Amino acid sequence: MITVHHLNNSRSQRVLWLLEELGVAYEVRRYQRDPKTLLAPPTLLAVHPLGKSPVITDGAVTVAESGAIIEYLVDTYGGGRLKPPAGSPERLRYTYWLHYAEGSAMPPLLLKLVFDRVATSPKPWPLRAIARRIAGTVQETYIAPQLTRHLDFMEAALAQSVWFAGAEFTAADVQMSFPLEAAVKRAGLTASRPQLMGFLERIHQRAAYRRALERGGPYDF
Repeated sequence: MITVHHLNNSRSQRVLWLLEELGVAYEVRRYQRDPKTLLAPPTLLAVHPLGKSPVITDGAVTVAESGAIIEYLVDTYGGGRLKPPAGSPERLRYTYWLHYAEGSAMPPLLLKLVFDRVATSPKPWPLRAIARRIAGTVQETYIAPQLTRHLDFMEAALAQSVWFAGAEFTAADVQMSFPLEAAVKRAGLTASRPQLMGFLERIHQRAAYRRALERGGPYDF
């Protein structure tokens, strides 16, 4: 049976969701972040050398990285579901968004998180002032413009079709869920971008998504 090594409030939530969409049996092994560092516990190192989540084990097979896990699960258990036909325009879009989620969308969101912490973490007064000035400059000159560009790009894409790959829901939508949920919390994604908010509303209403939340436990978007 597939085991999902599930870290709370992490990308592994979408792996649970995909398994629910596929109707594949799995078990959840839970790991909790360190409350101070928010990092994964060292016990994950026993599963994969990087000690990060998501990671799954399927018999003798261990797969890490969200995109690789999604491809493995869809190819192994999908039976042609949740992936457009090879050679179709939708398949090309599917592949693009599957990789865009982590390759392009997540880096500025991660930088936003890091520099927010740089600005707010406790420090002696002189260092605190310098850190805030540096963080504010980076946010204003690089991170904020990048986030705006990416959100505008995704908004325009969903104005062309209901789902990222086309008219049908695919695993690329599962992959894209995490950066968009993170953008609501970190990047000011609001109703001013109705296509993206509509996408989030649609996925949150899916029965498989809700079942995954029940299996995974509390999930702070």
